Amino acid sequence: MDFGTYLQFIIALLIVIMLIVSLAYGAKKLGLTARVTINSPQADSRRLNVVEILNIDTKRRLMIIRRDDTEHLIMTGPEKDLVIEQNIDPKSIKPIKKP
Repeated sequence: MDFGTYLQFIIALLIVIMLIVSLAYGAKKLGLTARVTINSPQADSRRLNVVEILNIDTKRRLMIIRRDDTEHLIMTGPEKDLVIEQNIDPKSIKPIKKP
């Protein structure tokens, strides 16, 4: 194989990598990332735990933080963070039944 074939391969590889990176960046900017729920076996033994994260838009997200037996709902953003609700008792929350 000559140098021209290798050069074509390298250029094609770089184009594919740039497409993948640009699609990932675009998906993040459009808010197409998945909602994250964190459940690990070590989570029960820790005092502080992130229960769930929900992206509101590209810059803001809602987080449920558990400290001991109390949960707090926090909205994080680029300018400031806001505590929406605090001292939530997780035992008092009823699960939503899907029809």
